Amino acid sequence: MNFVNVSGKFNNTIHNMDRTIFDEINEVVKSEPAMGQNPEILGAFASIGIRKGQKFNPDKRMKKILSDAAEVGSVTVRTIISQPRDEGFYLFPGKSAVWTNPFVGGSHEFLNDGAHLLDARAAFHFYATGITPAMAKKIIGKGSKYAVAYLDNSGKPFDGNKTYKVNVPDNVPCADFWSFTLYDNQTRAMLQTDQRFPGVDQNKKGLIKNSDGSYDVYFGPEPPKGQENNWIQTIPGRGWNMLFRLYGPLDPWFDKEWYPGDPELVK
Repeated sequence: MNFVNVSGKFNNTIHNMDRTIFDEINEVVKSEPAMGQNPEILGAFASIGIRKGQKFNPDKRMKKILSDAAEVGSVTVRTIISQPRDEGFYLFPGKSAVWTNPFVGGSHEFLNDGAHLLDARAAFHFYATGITPAMAKKIIGKGSKYAVAYLDNSGKPFDGNKTYKVNVPDNVPCADFWSFTLYDNQTRAMLQTDQRFPGVDQNKKGLIKNSDGSYDVYFGPEPPKGQENNWIQTIPGRGWNMLFRLYGPLDPWFDKEWYPGDPELVK
């Protein structure tokens, strides 16, 4: 295997969200073996002309249908991930209406009593590309767990012009460390800022700890005075969301006894 170091270099890994997404799908169907693929999904592709070993060549009428489908689909799935109606998305019912769970139902196959959770599956694969069974399993002290927030504690989407704060309480239940990373709502890639990495983690040198053992992490276009080491930059005019990760999660996380504070507007 040949490893290529792309750290600090531009590399577009974002899937298209217009009609050309079907061209991407066609390339995958053509290049990957059919064995091991979901027959139902392959059947859906076949119904619109995407079949292994055959040329995908939609006519004018079909191109219009595919364009409309891509537009509606991308808007729909973006809404599902950012403001879900299904209570199963929320990690801390009764405690937070902000933090959501990428793995609704606790299954990497998004199965619940034998039924596929279609909205949950679509939302996850819009937000992220890869998935493994370990990502959804309860494994104490190993791997990682995730919490996503698109909204502040008043239910409003994050504004790149404004400054927000999240309090990380003391005794974070992780064997390794915790982190925050910011993502662009449009591209789903990490937010492109003047900082090399749009994130903060527990291992950062100079990270300020409060007297009660908690941490305050700030998100905004400029750092609050004296909080430069606890700050992640945002871009005015760009919508964004945050992903909180725990590496080596412990029982209080799974038991929902510990949870991060809801993002709050500072100014």
